[in-house]
Amino acid sequence: MKKPHILLVEDEPNIARGLVFNLEAEGFAVTHVDTGEAARDAFELNGFNLVVLDLMLPDCHGLDVCREIRSRDPQLPILMLTALSEEEDRIAGLREGADDYLTKPFSLDEFLLRVHGILKRSGWYRPPRSDFEDYRFGENQVNLEEMSAVTPREEIRLTDLESRMLETFFRNEGQVVGREQLLQSVWGVAADTETRTLDNFIVRLRKYFEINPAEPRHFQTVRKRGYRFVRDPDRVPS
Repeated sequence: MKKPHILLVEDEPNIARGLVFNLEAEGFAVTHVDTGEAARDAFELNGFNLVVLDLMLPDCHGLDVCREIRSRDPQLPILMLTALSEEEDRIAGLREGADDYLTKPFSLDEFLLRVHGILKRSGWYRPPRSDFEDYRFGENQVNLEEMSAVTPREEIRLTDLESRMLETFFRNEGQVVGREQLLQSVWGVAADTETRTLDNFIVRLRKYFEINPAEPRHFQTVRKRGYRFVRDPDRVPS
């Protein structure tokens, strides 16, 4: 069986050496580059299963690389590494299409858990989405087969992870979906894994599809239980 191939974009030599060593010990093939330009060249020449991308690169910002990769391959998983502690920087990375993030310094065990989880999730065969080729709620239209959406404000090219999350909500319309279930079914990580990424993705979906993201009607928070998608809020008791 062909080894999963990971593109590691990291300019700090000590960190890069440790990550390459441990990823290869886990059975992965790794291509390491240390600049944004080299990452673009590698992306052109190789087929990768995952990109591990540092945000702070010597020749450009990692967000530019993330944006370019995502525009050309909506399904390729991207794990973002950042030394930035501000939440707005992490949200910016997720907004550009990263699937998850880790803030430096991070533990090696957590890093490998995220890598395995992302690859497991991306390796799943996507279940038939014929039920959601023309799925409408509110003034929104979603096509999960084409990974696209149209809202009153814009046309959206959905990432694979956004599509998975929407599919989970659509298939559980009106029901509470717990955080643990979302982490397992969408990210493929253990139910007891703590991550703010889930909350940031909910924020992103609300920004896409809600008339007023601060007062969501379709993607509702159910306190201490999780989230609920409501297709027609006017027909569902609060």
